[in-house]
Amino acid sequence: MIKKTVRCPKCLKEVTCSGEPGKVVKIICPSCGATGKVTFEKHDYIIEAKNVHKIYEGGKVRVHALRGIDLNIKKGEMVAIMGVSGCGKTTLLNCLSGLDEVTKGNIKIEGKELKNMSDNEKTEYRAEKMGFIFQFYNLLPVLTAVENVELPLLISRENPKIARNKAIDSLKMVGLNGWEMHKPAELSGGQRQRVTIARSLVNNPLIVFGDEPTGDLDRETSEDVMDLLCRLNKENNQSFILVTHDSKIADRADRVLIMGSGVVQKEYIPSRW
Repeated sequence: MIKKTVRCPKCLKEVTCSGEPGKVVKIICPSCGATGKVTFEKHDYIIEAKNVHKIYEGGKVRVHALRGIDLNIKKGEMVAIMGVSGCGKTTLLNCLSGLDEVTKGNIKIEGKELKNMSDNEKTEYRAEKMGFIFQFYNLLPVLTAVENVELPLLISRENPKIARNKAIDSLKMVGLNGWEMHKPAELSGGQRQRVTIARSLVNNPLIVFGDEPTGDLDRETSEDVMDLLCRLNKENNQSFILVTHDSKIADRADRVLIMGSGVVQKEYIPSRW
């Protein structure tokens, strides 16, 4: 249900109404009795979360990590999630991606309910349509850059030759042409994060999840990485959901969510000066 405030064309007073996306609703102005119709646009949401709760229980300890999250993310939107440590940011990321099951509520991705998918179906969906960027790279030190990038494709039983070509193209896309055969120890922090980004994008995912993707980088390198993510977001129309503590990084997103104590306390659209 969407709420919308319109102005009565007769008495010019504001009227608040509600309706479902894609529906046309008849309204009556409570002040003058004038009638009219309001159209509620249907957004192309790739993720829809409704009343999501997550409770962790271990012995006598019970942690209510998420407390009724309602969240919609449009296709091609970049959303940043901020908040103090322990507020539920990473838990929300894990639930939205299906890595963690919710205790209560419902999450849809491309209109499909995660709770109705088997573990194998969720794993396959993540492999085909999701990418993940982590703060500490998670690269295998014994593998070269191109081997790290092609690994998820090989695990998904992609043809090795095709996987290698896709990995090389993905490294070129993030500006690492010529570094394919270098191992992580031979790369700078920014280059290692670019390998991680190349790996997250090698399957051309619909959604990319980032958990502090610039948290281990200096300011200049962080801005370079965000330049890259913003460019890829616009060029490929992929949805990015990024957890960050850095307000300068968050301000590069289309929308910023502020979390606290397991809820979204507020959200805003960053100003562009």
